[in-house]
Amino acid sequence: MSDDTALFERAKEYALEYMHGVDARDVYPSDEAIRGLAAFVEDLPEDGTDELEILRLLGEHGSPATVAQTGGRYFGFVVGGALPVTVAARWLADVWDQNAGLYVMSPVAATLEDVCEKWLVDLLRLPGGTAAGLVTGSSMATLCALAAARNHLLAAHGWDVARDGLFGAPPIRVVLSEEAHSTVFKALALLGLGGARVERVPSDDQGRIDPSQIPTLDDATLLILQAGNVNTGAFDQFDRICERAKADGAWVHIDGAFGLGAAASDRFGELTASASLADSWSMDAHKTLNVPYDCGVVLCRNRAALADALHMEGSYIAYSENRDSMLYTPEMSRRARGVELWAALKSLGRAGVGALVERLHDNARYFADELSARGFEITNDVCFNQVNVYVGDEAATQRIVAAIQRSGACWCGTSARKGKPIIRVSVCSYKTTHDDIDQSVEAFVRARAEAGGPRP
Repeated sequence: MSDDTALFERAKEYALEYMHGVDARDVYPSDEAIRGLAAFVEDLPEDGTDELEILRLLGEHGSPATVAQTGGRYFGFVVGGALPVTVAARWLADVWDQNAGLYVMSPVAATLEDVCEKWLVDLLRLPGGTAAGLVTGSSMATLCALAAARNHLLAAHGWDVARDGLFGAPPIRVVLSEEAHSTVFKALALLGLGGARVERVPSDDQGRIDPSQIPTLDDATLLILQAGNVNTGAFDQFDRICERAKADGAWVHIDGAFGLGAAASDRFGELTASASLADSWSMDAHKTLNVPYDCGVVLCRNRAALADALHMEGSYIAYSENRDSMLYTPEMSRRARGVELWAALKSLGRAGVGALVERLHDNARYFADELSARGFEITNDVCFNQVNVYVGDEAATQRIVAAIQRSGACWCGTSARKGKPIIRVSVCSYKTTHDDIDQSVEAFVRARAEAGGPRP
């Protein structure tokens, strides 16, 4: 066994070397780096391996094969950066290795989650008393929120899901946009609310649900809206929809994986107006708040509804008068992800979070303007942090994206809207600068020339 101090000092050396070099490296690992992963492929050793050798393998063969998502030029998917203080806080929390399920398991984890709940509700301008649970990501947050919605709607019609299951349950309706995120459909399928019964409402040219085509709602309806379309970044018109839905008795959920954070800034007040009228919300702190993976948040106006859907009983479970976080998440055993979320909110404050989300938008707008100036067609209104670039048909799009990715200068992916292929640029990191964007724009220009794409 190696000395613990030497082991952790070596880990720190590798970590700092990576952190200090990530901005200068290619965003995607080279073929050579990927071939180096062969060092990990072996039969399970009969005898243990020296701990310092294990770190050497990770540092010398693992680090080069990572994607530089914590740098400023990764625009694939909607992946936030990691604020330094949150990484440092997580290092400490990893050493603590707390189970955050119950207060008696970790008073510090419970206290920090309780503080984060209050801060988030305030920051996002949600109703006082809204409950928050910290989960892995918005996929799980959506699942939790929709479970609460399903059970609450059925309970109002005399059906106890926890006791009686879904066989023979009265029907409930699910109404959502035709451009709802795939994780929403996944959650619905897991909850027994399959896709064939879902009522899909047409969307406009920016991916917003069309309010005029939302059907009549009632107290057996779950209406799902979006704060941030996955491609365009567009926000549904909550002010036109939520009051009507609430008057009809429907449960409204807002999928705000990256867009809900916009509520922290007055600048985006028009986009987030009336979002507070919903019953539940889901978001990823590892997106716009730039907290390390993984940190999703489920928020629910009706605290009891969320706890009733997720709680468990057992003679050994020691609930307390303090916060027992497993009431608001599916897991009993889970890490104390509230530590780094607290560190992010504490370090930024209200003004800092607002400035962060505004900077994401400003950088996306700059990216779009620079691409447009070089003859690229921007197909969305850049209302938040998403930029959609049209470069031609599917074949041309794939050629140009492949050339961009090979360049190492930046990394973007592809998507499609209304049958039209696009390159999707997601600006989500606090580290992104105009210089990063300038380098990336030049990569687009070179890729277009290399791939023979359409010229301006």
